[in-house]
Amino acid sequence: MPMADLRRTTLYDLHLARGAKMVPFAGWEMPVQYPMGVLNEHLHTRAHAGLFDVSHMGQVILRGPAAAQALEALVPADILGLAQGRQRYGLFTNDRGGILDDLMIANKGDHLLLVVNAACAEQDIAHLRQLEAQGISVEPVTDRGLLALQGPQAQAVLERLVPGVAAMRFMDVAEFDWQGATLWLSRSGYSGEDGFEISVPGDRAVALAEALLAEPEVAPIGLGARDSLRLEAGLPLYGHDMDGSTPPGEVGLGWSIPKVRRAGGARAGGFPGADLILKGLAQGPARSRMGLRPEGRAPIREGVEIFDAAEGGAGLGKVCSGGFGPSVGGPIAMAILPAALRPGATVWAELRGRRVPVTIAPLPFHEPSYKR
Repeated sequence: MPMADLRRTTLYDLHLARGAKMVPFAGWEMPVQYPMGVLNEHLHTRAHAGLFDVSHMGQVILRGPAAAQALEALVPADILGLAQGRQRYGLFTNDRGGILDDLMIANKGDHLLLVVNAACAEQDIAHLRQLEAQGISVEPVTDRGLLALQGPQAQAVLERLVPGVAAMRFMDVAEFDWQGATLWLSRSGYSGEDGFEISVPGDRAVALAEALLAEPEVAPIGLGARDSLRLEAGLPLYGHDMDGSTPPGEVGLGWSIPKVRRAGGARAGGFPGADLILKGLAQGPARSRMGLRPEGRAPIREGVEIFDAAEGGAGLGKVCSGGFGPSVGGPIAMAILPAALRPGATVWAELRGRRVPVTIAPLPFHEPSYKR
């Protein structure tokens, strides 16, 4: 897509003013890095606090007295059991037992708030429209930006600007006032660090971002470091580690489908691909998402083939996410491989015509530090 056709978030001018390198991403023009550079942005977030513009992601409100029950027909999560003021991770599945997208679902009392991936937002909203036949109102949110403040000092920073947020637990959601603007907060993120995602009225997004960046602990962070942070945390990314052909159990997301939605549960099945997905979870996956630690310093990236021998041998799979882990100090990757492989086993990656030994490693590479 030509750059002229890309959408821009309300923070576009702020990114340029701070020297961001802009790139196409999911139909948007987004900052991939700032002058600090990807490695230093990554390490700054791990040590202090990083501010991410995630306004490209889709925000959708579902209203109706039976919204939670209706959404369970599309998402194999316990949404009826989701308490007010809490948020839960879920999946849209398809009839083939694959994943259409992953999303966050928040219970805000009189409605549900969903946050979906930017690249899938249009298809997800169209998918949700089928609930309208049940009297559910599907309302895309088009007048708000979305910021993510991540890192061990995120709480201290945000508490200064928005008193009371420190009391929030991991996956809590709440509303707060900031200078007359209503913020929708969740204590969550995709960096492996403690932090918050902040939905802010679009006409106040720049002011809030500037206020946060004025705090000494905070630096702007681009998509490059966002990707390396989530990779170190062992978090899968839609369109890379999972897609419409990937069963939840294969990508290590079986935990998002609770007992109540599994065979024998009070609300078992009833979602697209339920028979295939629940059978796969009961049997255990033949393949599983695993961590990889290559020897040396050269990263192995998405698409690199993995083999069971240094020469010849059988292909085991392909790298779905890979790069350099600044906090780990070396290259890291993830691939979906035969489930029989165990941490410590050696496989081989074909890198520029030669095979490099790679060790199967447990996930995550960097232990998350969410507030419990």
